[in-house]
Parts: sequence; structure tokens; C-alpha cells
Amino acid sequence: MAPTHLWRGDWIDDRELTDRLPNLAAILAEDCQHSLDLSALYRAGAALAAELARRGPLYHTLADELAQTGDAPDDAVATLATLAEFLRAETLEYQVLRAFGDPAPFTPRRIDYADHRFEAWAPLGVLGHVTPANARGVATMSLLEGLLAGNVNLLKTSRRDGLFTQKLLRALVEREPTLKPFVYVLRLSSRQPEVLSALFALCDGVAVWGGEDAVAAVRAMTPPAARLIEWGHRISFAYVARESSADPAALRALAHDVCFIEQQACSSPQCLYLETDDPAALHAFAGRFAAALAEVAPTVPRGQPPGPHEQAEITTTRELCRLDGAIDGSRVIEAPDRSWRLLVEPKPGLRASPLFRTLWIKPLPMTAIVPTLRPLRAWLQTAGLACPLERLAELSRALLAAGVTRVARPGEQVGGYFGEPHDGVYSLQRYARRVSLELPASVQGITSFAELETPPSLPPDAAAAPVMDKAGFLALPIDAAAQLYFKSGGSSGDPKVSVFSHADYARQMRAAGDGLYAAGLDPIRDRCMNLFFAGHLYGGFISFWSALEQLRAVQLPMTAIDDLAEVAAIIERFQVDTLLGMPFYLVKLFHEQGERLQRYGGVRKIFYGGEHFPPVERARLHREFGVAIIRSAAYGSNDAGPMGYQCPHCAGGVHHLLSTQHLEILALDADRPVAADEVGRLVVTPLARTAQAIRRYETGDLGRWVAGICPCGRRAPRFELLGRHGDIFRAPYFFSYATFAAILAEQAGYDGAIQIVLTQGEGRSRITLRLSDRTALEASQARALVLAHYHDLREFVVERGLTEFSVERLPLARFIATPTSGKLQHVVDLRQERPS
Repeated sequence: MAPTHLWRGDWIDDRELTDRLPNLAAILAEDCQHSLDLSALYRAGAALAAELARRGPLYHTLADELAQTGDAPDDAVATLATLAEFLRAETLEYQVLRAFGDPAPFTPRRIDYADHRFEAWAPLGVLGHVTPANARGVATMSLLEGLLAGNVNLLKTSRRDGLFTQKLLRALVEREPTLKPFVYVLRLSSRQPEVLSALFALCDGVAVWGGEDAVAAVRAMTPPAARLIEWGHRISFAYVARESSADPAALRALAHDVCFIEQQACSSPQCLYLETDDPAALHAFAGRFAAALAEVAPTVPRGQPPGPHEQAEITTTRELCRLDGAIDGSRVIEAPDRSWRLLVEPKPGLRASPLFRTLWIKPLPMTAIVPTLRPLRAWLQTAGLACPLERLAELSRALLAAGVTRVARPGEQVGGYFGEPHDGVYSLQRYARRVSLELPASVQGITSFAELETPPSLPPDAAAAPVMDKAGFLALPIDAAAQLYFKSGGSSGDPKVSVFSHADYARQMRAAGDGLYAAGLDPIRDRCMNLFFAGHLYGGFISFWSALEQLRAVQLPMTAIDDLAEVAAIIERFQVDTLLGMPFYLVKLFHEQGERLQRYGGVRKIFYGGEHFPPVERARLHREFGVAIIRSAAYGSNDAGPMGYQCPHCAGGVHHLLSTQHLEILALDADRPVAADEVGRLVVTPLARTAQAIRRYETGDLGRWVAGICPCGRRAPRFELLGRHGDIFRAPYFFSYATFAAILAEQAGYDGAIQIVLTQGEGRSRITLRLSDRTALEASQARALVLAHYHDLREFVVERGLTEFSVERLPLARFIATPTSGKLQHVVDLRQERPS
């Protein structure tokens, strides 16, 4: 016995189905406990869409299935093209965003910061689908929409159908086996009401496509507790304003809508209304439209011809219209070959057409639109509207008030776009429910349940990719989705250009806002000044502007201007209590405007980014200025976006990983994961990026994993930043900035600003170590300490004489910072010819 059903994504035959049905309730109860991974669905859809586009073996298998069930070759091509477009990852994700307004709709998120209320979308649970046999792609798309809403899906197909739907969905789940438990496709007869009733009794919702009889039959078998989602037949029409009644282009476009697919779609016009109450004007218009139809009809391919019953209905309707003509002036205009016909009737009531290029022509003044059509509002769908721009608003408003759910351009009445509302609603919303959670105060600082859940693993295609270095990043092609361009203002390496789509950027900035809230920024009470650097395509200022905007926090967008007196004055005038900026700039601000800021005494929080905040300066701000919180605003880059955030339990360079990123820490000498707390290279893969395919990007930073669960309760992994690769320089041996800093901190307690300047001496490199002039450590002491404890440096400076080394103390204002970002440059190489 050949298998004809899909049970949890796998083939089974009739005997196996009979054996398994008694246990289905228990299996579904288990399946409903698992969450569907939307990213897996997007990957599977993308892979399947690409395979259909290539027209490989699967395409021909599916085309053969359609041919065996009577589909014409052109219809099969159109069906497969529609499904290939529907399955694209971009199309699937767009539908989720349109319906739910959130790329992660099933993850509860905070809806306000004044109280601990969270909301999310949730699947109905088990969703049944009953689809018509004559619409091949509808069954697949209905089940796909059920998957997008996170449901376990039971799809009933007809025994008269082939295995097109089963084979297509089987191919989908083979590409992502985690989808299997969400897919059941059962080939059952409508003459098995007991079996169908038992199945529908297990469903939380049933979507039924078809006419009134089909809907009524399913309604009778569906329990009252289940949501019945009806996609029944609808009627559509065209409306022509008086100003457009002689527009040749509009008439030809409307004629195309009449001919296309023989009016078989619910959106096909069955009636055309002219804005008039004058019978003579109506008949004159009908003549013009008949001429347009005669011109257009031969150019539109014919579909399936009407069968005997359909032809009989056409004949009956046509002859009755002729008979009415003796009484009310109705008339029939028909093509000589009877390939199309217009039924001109002076009464405005909407009438169904027998289809197959048969159209009613009726009068309807604008003032009569609502009274005439509103009684039929439950059945109305699309109105094709031909009118001048100045009347578009009033006529659209009248049509929508009458009950129409879609207004379309002439010539495009049949069609639409993926993600649009269907019959006045988003289908995905009907396949889901909105849930709310009112939670205790322990969730303070938590924005999303994603912070409390184990992060997803790296997608298989990304996991197999090689590690991408900076050169690989620079060589990435820029996708057509690129809408925002940023240049990294990084403290080392060549500047890098990074691009985002607006959707990418919005998701990244929402994550950054979540991180600020976790770090202790209070969107309700804090008054924030944004002091990050702006301009030159640098993303610092604008990114934190957007993050604060996500939080709806009070924000003063000052930027890192040179006039520090003005900054201090604005802080005092507007009672700013929270500063966001680069450590180097903030330290400079408190040094140069310390007296005024100390007198003001209102700065309570500092959130910094881009570089390490010196502990000595941190202690001074706590002690002398009463700053209570000094915490990282984010760890991130313009290349990969925000990557990490701090909670109150994170100190120094320790951060939690944002849920929008996947992080690996690889060994310094090989592309293998580090062991335990071994220091390694940070390699990141953004999980929410479309404008650039960034996979396993080496950020240039060093770090290590922090073991254990954080006391804050978050499951997001923790890692500690430990410097940059770019802090290693050659002069002519390889030296490390971090080693200089560590020696000074450990041996002299120095934790102020440090900068290394490389210049060319007499035939050898010169290393100049710059320290802040605010330290009590003398330059000669610092030089002696470094040489005593940095053995490699002593060898090249003292023993071999290959490198010059000096120490100088300077005011902070004379340290070199990156102009665009304000970051203190750790290593400044001023040599004309750098060693290779």
C-alpha cells in the first residue's frame, strides 16, 4: 500500500493512519509543548524556493503531479512560480512582520516600563485546514501560514487530489527536520464525517476554504470551543467615476481584469458600476467598454472553458437579461464568437455573474454606494476603482464604508501582494491569540523573555562557513536591501563600511535599548544626555539616539562637542542626571568642568561605550561627584551591530550576549573553540541581518567565557572583553599594549590613560609611552618599571639596541583620539614605512 499521508512530516499509508489515529490526542498534546523556530522555517522556505526557481528534479515532480490532476501546463507553471515566491525567506518574514509587528512575536516583551506587564502572540495550538480541491496552491499556503503562526497543523486533502501538497510539504520539512512535528497532511474523504469530526475535536481552530455548503459542513463538525476561520466565497466589482468613463487606458485595464483567469478569483470583477443615474450615459459607456473588451480579450490567454452546467447558466442569464430589456431597457452586448458578453441593466443592485468573461454593467451614483451595497457587506471583497486623484479619497471612503475590504487599481484587481490583509483581516492573527503576563518586581530590568531563555544555536549554513576576517568583511557584496550606511570609527585597523536595512537597524536598536534598560537606565525617570560622537558616517551618536528612542526616554542630543562649558551648562539647566558617551570624552568633561558639575551634583548614572573606563576615574566619579552607576552602554561595533550588554552583576569588561547575535570564542592560533576560560578571538554571527551576509566575523577583540548562571537570572551567556588584536604592534618585535597597561597597573597602581606612539628613529623604531600628567608616577619611574617587567621589550631596547623606548606625561587634551568616534587610540603608528 503506497503512502499517501504525512504524519509529523513523514510518509505513512492508510493502514498506518488507522493504527495511529487513536493516539493522536496524546501526540498533539506533546507536540504543542514545543515552540516552532521561525528562523528554521525561513531557511527551509528559502532552500525550497531556490530549488523551485532552478527547475530541478523536485520542480518536475511537482509539475507532473499537477498534470495528473488536470492542470494545464501554463497553470502548473503559474502555481509553482507563486509558491516559489511565497516560500522565499523575505516573503515569509515580511508576512510575520505585517501581521504581528514583531520579528519574534511569540516571545513575551515588556509593553511599558511603569509596571511589569508583558504581552506576546501565541499559537492557537492545533490548527485544522480544509481547502478546495480546485485551487492547488491554497492548501500549501494555508498550512504555511499556520506554521508562521506557530501552530501544529492538520491539513485535510481530498482523495480526488494527487500528492502535490504532500510532496511539496515533505520537501519543506526534509530541509529542516525540526519542522516535522508541526506538519500533518491527511488524505481523507468528505464522506468520512466520523473521522473528520474526531480530528476537528482535537483542533483549537479550523480554517476552511470554500463555498457556503463547504463552510456549513465543516461548521457542523467543529466543536464550539474551536475557532472556526471561514475563507468563503466573496464577490468583487469595479467602479468607474464619471471623469474616467472615457479614459481608454482605464477601460482597457478593467477589460483585462474581466478576462484574466476567466473571473475565477474572488477578486475578479463580476459587475462594473458607472457613476451615473442616466440610462443614456450608461448605454453609451457600455458601448465604449465593449470596444475596449473586444480589443483586449484576444490578448489574454483563455483558461478552462465553461463546462455544460456553467454554459447553461451563462445562456440562461444572458437570455433573461434580453427578456428584461423589453421592460426596463436592459440589453446584452456579446462578442460575435460569444467569447465575452456585457449585461447592461439600469437597476443598481449587485448581482453575481455566471463568470467566464461575463460582466454586469450598472449605474450607481456615489451617494448611493453605501445604501446599495452595505446590505451585502458580509460578501464584499475587492473594488477596482477608476477615478481621478482628486476624488480618490472620497470614493475609496464610500466603498470601504459599504463593506469593501480591498480597493485596487484597474488592471490589478486580481492579485495583491504577500502579507496583505485577506477579507479584511490578517490571516496570521486569526491563527493566533494575544496573551498577557503581569509579573512580579523581580523582572525589573528584563525587557524580553529571550533574556531568560537558552540562546539558539548557530544555523547549520553559518556554522559551516569559514571565519571572516576584516578583508572578507570589506569584500562582502552590498545587498539591494542596504538602506543605512555607517563607517566604523574604530580605534585600530582600517575604517570599515557597514550597511543595514531599516528593518535590520530597527531590530538592532531595539536590542540595544533592551541592553540599556538591563544596565540600569530607567526610561521613566532618567533624563539622558547623548554625548557620543556624530558625523563622518559614524554610528555612535545616532545608534544611541535610536536606542533611547526605543525606550521612549527623555533625551538631550548634545553630541561630543568641543565646548565642554556649554555641555556642563546644559546638564545643569535641564537637570540631566544620566550621561552616555565615550570614556575618554566623559573623563575630560569631568576634569575640565569638575567644579561646576560637582556644584550641580545631579549626575547619577554614566553609560559608556567604545572603550574601557579606567577604574581610577570610575572611583573618582563615585567619590567626588556622587555618580552611583557607571556601566557599559553596550558592547558592539558598526560592523556587527550591538553584541553585548551589562546587568548590575557584570563588572569591568563582562557582558551578556544579546539574543540577536551568536558568539564563538576561538583559540588565538586556530579556528577551534577555546577551552573553559581560555582567552580567544571573538567571532560573531548576527542573527538579524539581511543587507550584509555576515557569518562568523572576527571582530578583532579578545575575550573569554564567564562560566555559570549570572545572579541576575538571565540565561544569556556571559563573556569578558580582554583587549583587541590591534593592540599588538611590531617594532620590530611584536609587543602588546595590554602588557604595558598591566605592568603599570600591577606595579604602580596606574590606571589612567595610556597611549603608545610609534615613530621612526635613527634606523630603528621608537616607542613613546604616553601617560596622563595627573598621575604622581614620574616618567623615569614608569620607564624603569616597564623595562624591568617586560622582558621582551628589555631585550630589544637594552640588550640588543634595536628599539628606542621613552615615556612622557601629557594633558589628556593632547592624547590622540579617533576624530569620528572620540575613542582614545591605544596605538598610534606615525612611521612612514611600517614594518611588514
